[in-house]
This record gives sequence, structure tokens and C-alpha cells, in this order.
Amino acid sequence: MKRLLVFLLPILALFLLTGCLYPSGNLAKNQVPNDVQLESVQDAVDRYVEKKQGLVPIFTKENDTPIFQKYIIDFTKLKQENVIANVPGNAFEYGGPYQYVLIYPEDDPTVKIIDLRITEKIRRIYNKINVYRSEQIYPPFGEEVTKGVYKINKQLLGLETDPFVVSPYSGKNLPIVMDVQGNLFVDYRMDLYEALNNFEHNLKEGDDIRYLLADNYPFVPAYSLPYTVKDGEPVFMLPE
Repeated sequence: MKRLLVFLLPILALFLLTGCLYPSGNLAKNQVPNDVQLESVQDAVDRYVEKKQGLVPIFTKENDTPIFQKYIIDFTKLKQENVIANVPGNAFEYGGPYQYVLIYPEDDPTVKIIDLRITEKIRRIYNKINVYRSEQIYPPFGEEVTKGVYKINKQLLGLETDPFVVSPYSGKNLPIVMDVQGNLFVDYRMDLYEALNNFEHNLKEGDDIRYLLADNYPFVPAYSLPYTVKDGEPVFMLPE
């Protein structure tokens, strides 16, 4: 019996340690396919909107909040109305990597998600920029991408590579860019180019083509500047 315990105790300890240290965002309950979770939350939102005569279950945000980060779903409201039993395991509220949001909240409330790994990467770059700007007047501007949009000078921040995030659409590395005020954004042009060629649309110059991503994928293009299409390619759509 002692010999059996000696053999089992290290295995049990390893099991317990793994359970404690493994991030909750990576637990099995958080790995349910996105479409299953989305359908569950969409059903709850639809029932809530019907019960509340058109009101949507969201947190109140400032009017100038970027459009794809503005309508964050408030799961407390859904639970209070008994339209959802549990918060999805892959949601931020459960330590998961996704924030559930709505697009078209007034006309057709549609559930989508933000990949919070992008949020975390943006936050880390902001921290480095804040340290830099504590001693410098101007943000660490790099090469100009287009008028009013710049790359980040990696040398000034002590980075080995240009800052990027991993695309939730393609898995490609998407550059992080900066506006004249030092605000950070993800450059989605690579993904938008593929979307323009892969999905049917009648988009024209002047239209915001980011919805081509939001409509055809579970994810919204968070931390994005507006884009339009010109000569078949995505371009930044910035105010003059």
C-alpha cells in the first residue's frame, strides 16, 4: 500500500498543480467552438430584446467609444431576465479570451466577439509608449503609412520587431499603427483585401468596408481605423 501511495502522490500533486496554474481561459469549458457559444448568446439576446420591447442588454459607454468596442453585452441583464443560464465559458467574465459585443444594436442586434489577446497586446505597447513619453514630447513615430497614420519606431521603444497582433481572421501578423495623437490601432488591410476578394459585395469608395469582416466572421475588427475601398484595394478612410 505504501509503495502504491509513493507512486500515486507525485501524480496527484502534478494534477492538482496543473489545475491551479493552467489559465482559466484555457480550460476545456473555454474551448467550445465559437459558433456554439455565439448561437447561445444570440438566442438569449433575441429573447431579451423581445421581452424588453427593443432594449438591448449592453453596458453604457461614452458616445465617442469606437464602434466595434461600444456595445458590450451585459450578461447580468441577461441572467436577470432568465434568458440565459450561464455565461459562456470562453467569455471574459469567466476568464476566457473573448468579449461579447453587439453590432447593429438598433436594427438587428447581432452577437460578435472581440479577441482580448489583441486588447492585451495593445495595452502592453501603450505601456511602453507611456514610459517613452514620460521623457519625450512626441510619440515614437516611425515611417508614415498614409497621411496621419504611422508605424511605431521599434528602436525608440527597445523592441526587436515591429509591433503586431495575430489576426483572428487569418492568423497573419497584423501591424499596430499610430495616429498623430499617439493612439494605437490594428492595420487590417491584409484581411480586408482577402475579404474583398472572397465575399460577394457591392461596396464602393466611401463605404466603411470593415463590416465585410464583421458580417462574415465571429470577430469584429477591434481597434481599427475606418477603411474604404479604392481601385479594388482597402485604404484608410480618414477625415480631411
